[in-house]
Amino acid sequence: MTYIFLRSFVALTLCCLIVDAKGAIYLTTKNGTFPITLTSFKSHESSGRDTPKILSSTAKNLSRDDDAYWDERSDTLLSSFVNDTYEDSESSGWKTNQKRSINDAVSKNITLVLENLLKNYENSQLPTHGKGYPTVVQTNILIRSMGPVSELDMDYSMDCYFRQYWRDTRLSFLGPIRSLSLSIKMLERIWRPDTYFYNGKHSYVHTITVPNKLLRISQHGDILYSMRLTIKAKCPMELRNFPMDRQSCPLILGSYAYSNQQLVYQWQNSQSVNFVPGMTLSQFDLISFPYRNFTFTRREGDFSVLQVSFNLQRHTGYFLIQVYVPCILIVVLSWVSFWIHREATSDRVGLGITTVLTLSTISLDSRTDLPKVRYATALDWFLLMSFFYCIATLLEFAGVHYFTKVGSGEIVIDDSEWEDLIEEVGGDAFAARQLAVRRRSSTRSSANFNFPATSDDQESTELPPPPTEQTAIRLTMERTTQTEVRVPRWRQLLYCLAGDDQYRRQRQREAGNRGHINSVSHIDKAARVLFPASFALLNLFYWMVYAFSNDTFAWSDNPINTLSH
Repeated sequence: MTYIFLRSFVALTLCCLIVDAKGAIYLTTKNGTFPITLTSFKSHESSGRDTPKILSSTAKNLSRDDDAYWDERSDTLLSSFVNDTYEDSESSGWKTNQKRSINDAVSKNITLVLENLLKNYENSQLPTHGKGYPTVVQTNILIRSMGPVSELDMDYSMDCYFRQYWRDTRLSFLGPIRSLSLSIKMLERIWRPDTYFYNGKHSYVHTITVPNKLLRISQHGDILYSMRLTIKAKCPMELRNFPMDRQSCPLILGSYAYSNQQLVYQWQNSQSVNFVPGMTLSQFDLISFPYRNFTFTRREGDFSVLQVSFNLQRHTGYFLIQVYVPCILIVVLSWVSFWIHREATSDRVGLGITTVLTLSTISLDSRTDLPKVRYATALDWFLLMSFFYCIATLLEFAGVHYFTKVGSGEIVIDDSEWEDLIEEVGGDAFAARQLAVRRRSSTRSSANFNFPATSDDQESTELPPPPTEQTAIRLTMERTTQTEVRVPRWRQLLYCLAGDDQYRRQRQREAGNRGHINSVSHIDKAARVLFPASFALLNLFYWMVYAFSNDTFAWSDNPINTLSH
């Protein structure tokens, strides 16, 4: 008897009652599903004595191979179990239990509901096919992060939640469930808009750990289709004011195949484009992000399009630290040569070349992240200005050097005189130069001191007396500059720029006869004032033009002019 009782209990636990919307009860086991008549359940006047017979007769059909185990005792146990359950349901209210059974049945059979909805569904047709008006798709975007913005490739990236809403009345249903959250496999069985990004370059859906998509259907057929995307889109940039520039990076989306007579896109509300709180960009400030609906015309017809423009303003702090301040310091460093003695040729030339090469390195490094545009940017103009001042410093020293060598004591020897000296000393260049120095010193001494001549002196072959101590001091006297006599200074500058060799030799001969060495040049004195003053004025003009010029953002008449269809 114990074995029979356990067998009956196991058979009962393997069964479940299913109530359909019409009030019928189905008993489901591993062997199949069997209907149960609800005559005694519907009539409150019916006696409970009939119920064991109804259920026992049905229960005997549960096992087709083990009929021997179901004897009269098992029938009695099963009947008493069902009768107790029935009495409890009557005590709590028959109507409430019947409604709850129906709700449970609907909840447990969502798949059956969907199968009924999709039985005659055609996923290639729009929800409003044949109704005379277009399907409306509403959109909103929640941006999680944005960047980087690349000037070299002229594009930008962002990570966002992209949501689309539309109504498909073919998927409406009735029941206690207000909405169904479905697997993404259902996307292949229903219609969805063919949205794509007009200016997109490379976009993808996140798939870790599963594809990040959401599909939800409401009772009225309203569908929510959400996905997490990383979008990389084109951003045409105007870099004339770089790095004090402003850029407007658009995101344009619409249908690929359906015209505006079939499918219309709309922003959902006034907050259709939003950002996660605390989102920032590394190199830009987000000024505004206006969005709009417009119609784009191409060869296939007119298409409904949505556009949002991200208006950005660049941070200049990085470029101030890495480019502007170093360039200014290098230019100021090149002016140190104005205070270096003009006889220190190697020092001044080496300093000038070093500053030019350093500026070249900074210029090349600043251009690595910029495209090869056909125009000069604001940064290019500043680097050119710095180059100009460094090269002008070298040219200034060339002018100083031109006049310095005139009175530096350098012996000027003509070609014919040099040949005579070489022949006289037997081809030794060093000895020839020493001979020229001795002769020039002798000539200079006789020219500076003229003693009274007598007949004895004229006939005598002895050399003039050696110069006294006062004479030696006179020979080493300094003068302010070699450019102080005869020729006006503006003409001297013209001779210097023209490289007049005749004037140079004339000045050399005059300086050799005077026998002095050079002091501070007037050119250096003027450069100490002119170079810093002019550089400061140019910087003031530069920053007033670029830093305080604000670009205005306006909608383009044809924002997709770079695309061809």
